[in-house]
Amino acid sequence: MNAGDLALQRSFPTVMVPRREPVTPMEAAGERLLVAENGVFLEIDLPWLSVVRRIADYSVPTAIPYGRVAERTVLRCGQVPAHLIGAFVEMARAAHPLETGAWVVWNARTREFRLAPVRVLSQGTGSLRYERPTLLVDELRVIDCHSHGAHPAFFSSTDNEDDRHETKFAFVVGNCGSSVPSMAMRLCAKGIFEEVGRVPSSWYAAARLKEVA
Repeated sequence: MNAGDLALQRSFPTVMVPRREPVTPMEAAGERLLVAENGVFLEIDLPWLSVVRRIADYSVPTAIPYGRVAERTVLRCGQVPAHLIGAFVEMARAAHPLETGAWVVWNARTREFRLAPVRVLSQGTGSLRYERPTLLVDELRVIDCHSHGAHPAFFSSTDNEDDRHETKFAFVVGNCGSSVPSMAMRLCAKGIFEEVGRVPSSWYAAARLKEVA
């Protein structure tokens, strides 16, 4: 096999799932395909997240001599502190009616989170161009945050195109001029988009505009 295809297969291997023992865990962070009796699955293994999702079914009843795989999600980094969401909402209110952005990052060594603002290149009421924040050693992006100014929180076709090659949580804050903004969140996993049905109530509490006595 030529060197180019060998390199591609090493970076994104395909594993036949055994029937009589667990599939061997991944040796390093990355992704692979799992061919199982019940379909073809994408496995993504990162220091902060492990995800397995079925991406294909079989269209004919051929007997597949492999084991079965279950979808799963393991959030290894733990829960994101609500006060960081509150801090981003404050940024969004300060930028309103323009858009802005930031990352919630997690340090795999210290296991601590922080909010890392992006470097804004240009911003409007419906657009944002930016450079990614500079991360410290061992820091990993967990949530990619951006605001929608006066507009509601939702994921646009532009967001879909931007997110389809990435693994992260995407978070949008909208109606930034209100006391309680709208929020939308989804898991992005290499083209898989799964919207979170209910954003944590603690995030809304942290985002609530404090009344001045």
